[in-house]
Amino acid sequence: MSDEQGTPSAGSPGTPHPDPLRLFGTTWVDHDNGYTLRRIAASIGSLAAAAVSCLILRFAYEGLQIADTGSFVTVLVVAMFAICSALAFRHTWDGFTKRPDPDRQASLRGLLTIGFVGSLLAYFFRSLTEAPGEKLHREEYEAALKHHEKRTTRRTGNPSKKRRRV
Repeated sequence: MSDEQGTPSAGSPGTPHPDPLRLFGTTWVDHDNGYTLRRIAASIGSLAAAAVSCLILRFAYEGLQIADTGSFVTVLVVAMFAICSALAFRHTWDGFTKRPDPDRQASLRGLLTIGFVGSLLAYFFRSLTEAPGEKLHREEYEAALKHHEKRTTRRTGNPSKKRRRV
């Protein structure tokens, strides 16, 4: 099973298969089976989740005001959420183009949890142009296909009859 160019197709035995993306499965490979609708739904869903999250943070801010904790604590909490959201946005955005280091990911888990609004916004902005993580997965899949093609390409002729250079 190969296409017109002689390269093995994805259905051939032993051929690498694409990794599924969250919410998209393997529709990102050929942009079929509702890929565009899934991207629209991911965009709307992540933006709605970010808006609801901001509303919840607003309630928390009002709770600080009601508790009369003082301006220092209020500024500290607002700055913490803003900084953590910015860092989470950047970390999530970078995670769409390269594999994150598992140790670093584990050490940043708390920060990413606090900055969840930034992660949701990164997901929203990335889903406007592609499925989040599609570029990384496509590069890895194409490299795996190229490697597989190189391994399975047949040589022509008998190597024992090859003339030796002097």
